[in-house]
Amino acid sequence: MLSYLHSLHAGNFADVLKHAVQVEILEYLHRKDKPFVYIDTHSAAGMYQLESKESGKNREYLTGIAKLDAKRWPQLESYLALVEKSRSDAGMAEVYPGSPWFGWQMLREQDSAFLFELHPREFGSLEQLVYRDRRIKVRNEDGFKGLISLLPTKARRGLVLIDPPYEVKTDYETTVETVIQAHKRMATATYAIWYPVVERSRIDDMERAFERSGIRNIQLFELGLQEDTEGRGMTSSGMIVVNPPFTLMAKMEQLLPKLSKHLGGLQGCYRAEVLVTE
Repeated sequence: MLSYLHSLHAGNFADVLKHAVQVEILEYLHRKDKPFVYIDTHSAAGMYQLESKESGKNREYLTGIAKLDAKRWPQLESYLALVEKSRSDAGMAEVYPGSPWFGWQMLREQDSAFLFELHPREFGSLEQLVYRDRRIKVRNEDGFKGLISLLPTKARRGLVLIDPPYEVKTDYETTVETVIQAHKRMATATYAIWYPVVERSRIDDMERAFERSGIRNIQLFELGLQEDTEGRGMTSSGMIVVNPPFTLMAKMEQLLPKLSKHLGGLQGCYRAEVLVTE
């Protein structure tokens, strides 16, 4: 299925969590001069106009990036600085970057990236966004299959971001199976898996599958506007991180309680847990 467009949800609270975690991991990779690889399995377009026909339909960014002021959120300094850079580069305030743009901006000269996107329109936009940068390979392929065929990469350290739309229910199982296969091929990478909380039972199944996978050192982070409410769409979203930086848990334990209340008010909720120990 190719009906999903991320522009409908750009800049919402789920993007805030995903991109804050992504930036934190990439900053940690900067601590060593040794090259790293960034891999994005479901890249989408890479840049969004928040008042476009699609993004403006539900204006989900009002639950996320629109509520964040860099001066009041020093914990999100790097992430918010990059958002501001995207707006400066675009020459307009109402834009929001996607995960491949964040990954692209945080590459150093010695680093590389592989961006996968299957949707033809999204792929075209993504390719146009980064086509001048020889460090980046953009592939019009299924990201799950493309990741497995790509690994191991020459650089054995890096971040793999897995962010499927989950419009096909089997994506939940496929995501876990793909991470297990990928980890066998390149156990030294960090894997960050985004998920929506629409049906809690599916997330419970994912957690149990990761716990049984044999993979060690897995953490889980969630940010929600309210507690689970079946049948009312996405109320929370989460990130499962394999081989997280040692700094990540402390950062999220400090950030998420404040962020959940700021974005969700009294109904805001969060999780920051060790799913599997080292």
